[in-house]
Amino acid sequence: MSNIRSKIILVDDIATNLDQGRNMLKTFHSIYPALSAAKLFEILENITPDLILLDINMPEMNGYEAIKKLKADERYANIPVIFLTANTDVESELEGLELGAVDYVAKPFSAPLLLKRIENHLTIVQQKKDLLQNQEKLQNYANNLQVMVKEKTEEVMELQNIVLATVADLVEFRDESTGSHVMRTQRNYKAMIDELIQDDVYKEEISKWNMDFLLQSVQLHDVGKIAISDLILNKPAKLTPEEFEIMKTHVTAGVDIMERMLNSTKKHDFLNHAMEIIGTHHEKWDGSGYPIGLRGNNIPLEGRLMAIVDVYDALISTRPYKKAFTHEEACIIIEDGAGTHFDPALVDVFKRVKDKFRKMSHKSNEL
Repeated sequence: MSNIRSKIILVDDIATNLDQGRNMLKTFHSIYPALSAAKLFEILENITPDLILLDINMPEMNGYEAIKKLKADERYANIPVIFLTANTDVESELEGLELGAVDYVAKPFSAPLLLKRIENHLTIVQQKKDLLQNQEKLQNYANNLQVMVKEKTEEVMELQNIVLATVADLVEFRDESTGSHVMRTQRNYKAMIDELIQDDVYKEEISKWNMDFLLQSVQLHDVGKIAISDLILNKPAKLTPEEFEIMKTHVTAGVDIMERMLNSTKKHDFLNHAMEIIGTHHEKWDGSGYPIGLRGNNIPLEGRLMAIVDVYDALISTRPYKKAFTHEEACIIIEDGAGTHFDPALVDVFKRVKDKFRKMSHKSNEL
C-alpha cells in the first residue's frame, strides 16, 4: 500500500461501530468518523476524502438517500462509496450498486477483508488520477507540438513568400516600365476572388483551390520574362511583329521553369496554381490568345482571372510606346472585351470591384 495516508470518512449511526471501524483502519488511513449522513456532509465541507464507508440503515437520512445526494453534487460525485450493511440480500446489494456504490461489504466484516477492499478501490482511484494526468500531459504535449508546427509552418511560408517576392522583384526590375505591377496585380486578383466567393460565382472550382498558395503564385505570372532580352523587354518603342512573337515566348519560358520545379519536387498546390496562371493568362475567351489558343471554359479559371487583372494594370500603366489610360478608359476596354478577350461572368465581377482596383492603383502610385 502507498505510504501516503488516504482520507476516509466512516459513516455509521452506532458509536461502537465507528470506534471498531476506526481501530481497524487507523494504522493505514486517516479516519474521519460521522454518526449520521448529516455529519458526513458537514465533514465534506472541510475535506475531500479519497473514499467513503457508508452505513445503509441510519435514521433521518439512510445510506441510499445519502449516496443520491452525493452523486447529485459535482463536488462529491466521483468519490468512491463502499456500503457497509447487515443486509445480505441480493436486492439490497443490487440497489446500492445501481445508485453508484463501488462495493458492498456485509457486517460483521473482517479487518483484512475490509482493508483489502479499500486498497483495491483506492488503487483504482489512483490509476484514474494517473490516467487523467497522463492524458493532460499528452494533451499539453500535443498542444505544444501543434504550436511548434504552426510556428515552423509560418516560418517556412514567410521564407517562401520572401523568396517569391524577391524573384518577382527581379523580373520587375528588368522590365523598367512595370513598377509595382506585381504588387497591384496580386491585390486586384484577391479582390476578384473575394467577390467571386461572396457571390458564389464558379463556387465549385474555387472550392478546390488552396487560397494561400494561389495568391502567392500570382507574383510569378511573368516569371518567364527572365528569358527575354533586355533589348526587347525595355525597347523604348512599340515592338515589331517579330519582336512581339519573341515577347510572347515569356509564357512558355515561365511554364518551362515551373515544369522543372515540378519535376524536382512532389506535387504541390503552389506550383500547380503558378503553372495555370503563367501558362494561360494570355489566352482569350474567343480562342485568339496565346500560346495555345484555348477557348472559353477550357482556359483555367486562374488564367481567366489573371487576364483581366493583368490587362487592366497594363492599360493604366505608362509604357515607352503609350501613355497610361485613365481608370475609366481601362474599365471600358475591359467591359467591351467581355465574350471576346475575357470571360463574361468575370467581367460582371470586375464591374462590381473596379472601384477597388482604382483605390489600389492610387495607393501603389503613392508608394
